[in-house]
Amino acid sequence: MKKALVSLLMVTMVATACAKGESSTDTKTAAAPTASTEATANTKPVELQFYFPVAVGGPITKLIDQLADDFHKENPTITVKPVYGGSYQDTMTKVATAVQGGNSPDLAVLLSTDLYSLISMKAIEDLTPRFSKEYFSSFYEAFMGNTKSGDTVWSVPFQRSTIVLYYNKDLFKKAGLDPEKAPANWTELKEYAAKLTTSDKSQWGLEIPSTGYQYWMTQALSLQTGTNIVSADGKQVFFNKPEVQEALQFYTDLGRKDKVMPEGTLEWATVPSDFISGKTAMMYHTTGNLTKVKTDAKFNFGVAFLPANKKYGSPTGGGNLYVFKNIPDDHKAASVKFIQFLTQPDRVAQWSIDTGYVGTTKAAYETDKLKNYIKDFPQAAVARDQLKYADSELSTYQNGQVTKLFNDNIQAALLGTMTPKEALDKSQQQADDILKSFQK
Repeated sequence: MKKALVSLLMVTMVATACAKGESSTDTKTAAAPTASTEATANTKPVELQFYFPVAVGGPITKLIDQLADDFHKENPTITVKPVYGGSYQDTMTKVATAVQGGNSPDLAVLLSTDLYSLISMKAIEDLTPRFSKEYFSSFYEAFMGNTKSGDTVWSVPFQRSTIVLYYNKDLFKKAGLDPEKAPANWTELKEYAAKLTTSDKSQWGLEIPSTGYQYWMTQALSLQTGTNIVSADGKQVFFNKPEVQEALQFYTDLGRKDKVMPEGTLEWATVPSDFISGKTAMMYHTTGNLTKVKTDAKFNFGVAFLPANKKYGSPTGGGNLYVFKNIPDDHKAASVKFIQFLTQPDRVAQWSIDTGYVGTTKAAYETDKLKNYIKDFPQAAVARDQLKYADSELSTYQNGQVTKLFNDNIQAALLGTMTPKEALDKSQQQADDILKSFQK
């Protein structure tokens, strides 16, 4: 839900129900803050300002409003006031403006990839001493990569995603393909896409978005080819490695050479609509759109791992919970308490069901709620199962600049105004110039 991420990344989702916010009955798996956090728990009324990346009036606001109300019922001295900021980028801009103006929010959901930008601003609280090691270990390791720098944990996974392959089983059957067998590798992907592309191009075999998150798609293809594109410390990128060139060449060839995908620009928000309407038989997109597809698609559809090249792979995506530095101590303690509330197994399970995001903790998948949902809707387990092949999303210092230049150059390659090699060499040089001051 690029992800993460990203973004109208999850503004397009349609929730199926409001989060119930039940208390978990599994006290062994429920995450708990450290004793020091409990000792500083507030005893006087506290109002928390909680920035959340979604447009006002959208279906997600109902879920967040309900969670805030349920939390207040359990914690009468703490009131959570959601502030809906629009897209992830818009929310990050508003948060940065507030921080610089000395009016920092208490906590926010922002892209996991905003980590180093927020560290540079000295805007966020170190959460390492705020929770126990057992708490952090309750999350899937793939999601923890974009939460920390070194051993310091700066955020908590919340609405997280990976890229998955959606495919139309009815169109597979019509084309003579096994509707229960998604393409497992790049060769099969091209073969299937060719069979699913009609001669008049009224139906395409495949669509991979090429706006907003083309870096995310390229990163997925690079991971499948054997390399990530960024260092763990956010100070180096590896855009012009041979494996990345192979990945971008494959990406561009699908439209320009193989003719199984539309050439030119494929809008991030349009691709799911094309899939739901039957204009494309397969798409690469965030698992955060799973609930929307489930609700709106009038055909049988499957969800599968992204096809492998040398191996399976997908970057993670989506948003994390951040607590801000320049707020009173009682607000920090209350924010930690709210995070604990949001990440209880039953609530993580319900959030996954309502939105399509991956449940961030192992304990969520042990709840009857999510077990029963997956039993009836096995597509919901695919993104979780793919996590064993996932890696951290592109996140660097000056991440906005680095991501934009990479996106622009990938777009040029997809449009044919640069070769993949030229686009990647230019991206590497530009990123090196930006990041060199952080490598001292």
